[in-house]
Amino acid sequence: MGFDQRFTIGLLAWIAALMAALVACIAAFATPGLGAARIVALATAAAIFAGLWHHITRTNRTVARFVEALKFGDTALQFDAQGGAGFQALGASLNEALDRLRGEQRRIAGELRYLDALVDDMPVAVLTVDATGHVTRANKAARRLFAGEHGGLPEEYAIYSATFARRLANGSQNEEILILNINGRSQRMLVRGATLERLGQRTHAVSVQPIQGALDAVEMAAQTDLVRVLTHEILNSLTPVTSLAATAADLLGDRDLSSDPRVGDARTAVETLARRARGLSHFIEAYRAVAQTPEIKRQRFAARPWADELARIFSAKAPDVPLSVEVAPEALALEADPDLLAQVVINLMQNAAQAMQDAEAPRLVLRLSGGATTVIEVEDNGPGVPESLRQDVFLPFFTTRAAGTGVGLNLARQIVIAHGGAIDVRDAPGGGALFRIVL
Repeated sequence: MGFDQRFTIGLLAWIAALMAALVACIAAFATPGLGAARIVALATAAAIFAGLWHHITRTNRTVARFVEALKFGDTALQFDAQGGAGFQALGASLNEALDRLRGEQRRIAGELRYLDALVDDMPVAVLTVDATGHVTRANKAARRLFAGEHGGLPEEYAIYSATFARRLANGSQNEEILILNINGRSQRMLVRGATLERLGQRTHAVSVQPIQGALDAVEMAAQTDLVRVLTHEILNSLTPVTSLAATAADLLGDRDLSSDPRVGDARTAVETLARRARGLSHFIEAYRAVAQTPEIKRQRFAARPWADELARIFSAKAPDVPLSVEVAPEALALEADPDLLAQVVINLMQNAAQAMQDAEAPRLVLRLSGGATTVIEVEDNGPGVPESLRQDVFLPFFTTRAAGTGVGLNLARQIVIAHGGAIDVRDAPGGGALFRIVL
């Protein structure tokens, strides 16, 4: 039997008792000489009425407590499951409802913690802009990427890019590639925007995904494929030329033909052709190194001994160029391929030494620093690299020196990109060139 039936039966019983008490009161007052009975009858009627009132209002009070618990989210409240007249069934039902609500709250809280952790660990930086224009770095990637000291206003992000700051302010939802100045280095970023509803207010979410590394890798792969195809095709065409020239030179060396001076001239020309063809073949074979993707054997090693060894190697090759080595912190450790990275740094130092041949007081600095990123810098006081050529110097076969091959800096860039890093060149603070590797 449900709560309503038990409640009705109890209500009828209280009403019947109240009617009986009232009849007793009427009889007591109608009969002379029953003063004490009248008092008892009135008290009994009052007590029964109070019990009836409590019976009627108990449901309202119980339901009111349940609604108030829902209003304030108090799912720890427990109702009395005793008292008869079906109130034990009502209390048990309300307790069960609160238990289910408590379980649902735990499930939702766990889901929210999962989503918060998922967003916080995303490799893509996420910024949110609320209705008042306040900018919040919503995950770890955003806090790492935008690690500068700034508040929550869009215009304060102009230190990275004025266009990016305007985008945060106007809530654009377009997808575009922007160049942001991160850690002193210009990097391409894929920026997306979306408008969301949060707690009844519009929130603008902006995702910032670094794509410079991916673009560099694609560019290097395209250059590698191009060089591989070109060297293959040129060598295929050059091989028969070399062979035929050598054969023709041997034929023209026959003594029976030596009496004709024109044959001698022809033989000299063909020998020159054969010699230049062989030299060109060796030259192209050397360029095939550019088409070989470096295999990185990454390991952890101390920076100071590694840098000191590079300094000794360089000093043996260029004793007239003073070199200073700076490592900060002193206990800095690198995660890289020590041999390939050494090849890059030695190449940069040799290029710097050649650039400072006409300098009155050449000065070369090898600087290694750690922190959020590992930075290796090679700084000289030579003539520097013109801004118009700073992208071209890393292209294969590009060189500004008469005896240069245009392979060294391109190979250095391949090795750095294979490490997941980047390399660029800028003006040194005191004049000259500063090559900067970020790992």
